[in-house]
Amino acid sequence: MQVAGMASNRGRNLLHIADTVEEVEFSVVLANEEGAPVVEGAAERGIAAEVAVREEGESREAHEARVLDRLDGYEFDLLLLDGYMRVLTEDFLDEAPTTLNVHPSLLPSFPGFDAHEQTLDAGVRMTGCTVHVVDETVDGGPVVTQEPIPVFEGDDEATLKERVLYEGEFKAYPRAVRWFAEGRVTVSDGEVTVEGDDDGEFPARRVTAEEFAADLRYGENPHQDAALYADRAVEEANVVTAPQLNEGAKALSYNNYNDADAALGLIKEFDEPAAAVIKHTNPAGCATADTLADAYADALATDPMSAFGGVVALNRECDAATAERVVDSFKEVVVAPAYTDAALDVLCGKDNLRVLAVGDLSARTERMTEKPLVGGRLVQERDLWAPERDDLEFVTERDPTDEEVATMLFAWRVLKHVKSNGILFADGTETVGVGMGQVSRVDAVRLAAMKADEHAEGKGSEGAVMASDAFFPFPDGIEAAAEAGIEAVIQPGGSVNDEDVIEAANEHGMAMAFTGNRTFRHD
Repeated sequence: MQVAGMASNRGRNLLHIADTVEEVEFSVVLANEEGAPVVEGAAERGIAAEVAVREEGESREAHEARVLDRLDGYEFDLLLLDGYMRVLTEDFLDEAPTTLNVHPSLLPSFPGFDAHEQTLDAGVRMTGCTVHVVDETVDGGPVVTQEPIPVFEGDDEATLKERVLYEGEFKAYPRAVRWFAEGRVTVSDGEVTVEGDDDGEFPARRVTAEEFAADLRYGENPHQDAALYADRAVEEANVVTAPQLNEGAKALSYNNYNDADAALGLIKEFDEPAAAVIKHTNPAGCATADTLADAYADALATDPMSAFGGVVALNRECDAATAERVVDSFKEVVVAPAYTDAALDVLCGKDNLRVLAVGDLSARTERMTEKPLVGGRLVQERDLWAPERDDLEFVTERDPTDEEVATMLFAWRVLKHVKSNGILFADGTETVGVGMGQVSRVDAVRLAAMKADEHAEGKGSEGAVMASDAFFPFPDGIEAAAEAGIEAVIQPGGSVNDEDVIEAANEHGMAMAFTGNRTFRHD
């Protein structure tokens, strides 16, 4: 799409659009002041530039006629204003294509030349910018898009102007231009309609706001500063707003919050009494059992060495029997819906064991998860799916036993929380060995076998069930599992070499089930 720009001074928005919006090309930039920096900026980018200064005594109409004459030799479909310090007449706008401008407030609030002064005088806590279609009024044309910006204590006009420009205008103006270039904007009878600008699953715009909750001692490493922000509208049980019950213990660190969140996410998978021990967001062990204390003991026994200094999560009210087992070795954090008084007496007797009460776990209201990137953000649905028996396709000569199927379903729910490439060994409803975060699936199998046979207490890989978070591309992963004594496998299936993988399982008398879905986890 061909566009033109008009500015009186620097034209920073125009140059930013030229640098960042690949969908448009500037035909010309016109300034109405000699020596305006925007002219040099345009020349540096290979954009034609014109200057049309309003002469002394020249009428507005005559000057606008000269401007249109300067623009007449250029092809463009959209005219962009940026600090063009003239109110355009209806005649000019009738001759020009659709004309946009950006104003440094959330119109209709604070129109005119002194928007930041008006904002500060009014004492509002939120301002922003507005991209609108220009009409003959002052900042009264129909709105295309807006971007909110907070007003902080201590702001003056200079600080507010800078933040609105770089955090507001540099987002909103390019967005509006892209929408026009994509043919999504209709301007008719003084109204603007934007196709797709709705509140669907992935809306065209995302506005998020969390409030500062706490300074953290440091980030992932001591040389990184960090802070915690909270979204207090979230109803689902979470570690951010959970009260810390042991007064006097040190506050949670960045890594504590990260691990506690991972641990809580894992034990939300189960209705039966469940316990998990997390280290560096990976499960060191997980189990379900008839009692919470037994579930914790079985989870811990998977890898007690790695569990040292880990985070414990429980999906039932913590009782004294479970608490006694938790404090038997060093842990950083315990997360549970609630605690009995006797359990708190035990847990709070340990210096700096942080105790979080997250409340009822039944609701899972947060549908999305996200990961910030430099320059953007990834957003996706949470992986809440787990197979039931009817979802499994048994593909080997031997069908799994009912006990093996039950273990497969348990293993898959834990595997969802293991970093890819992930392999999990399980026996009954407890983990036996975990192979996480490997670049090779065969290495992940070997790691799980090593963990099961060398680190687990009273457990081993012989006769266990193996779960894989993605398909086996070759039979070598099955061969490694057979060497470890695995007797049943659950995996997504879908490899071009599935037949070879199934054949390898048959040769070793394994039962294998396909889920049809993978469960990668890369964070």
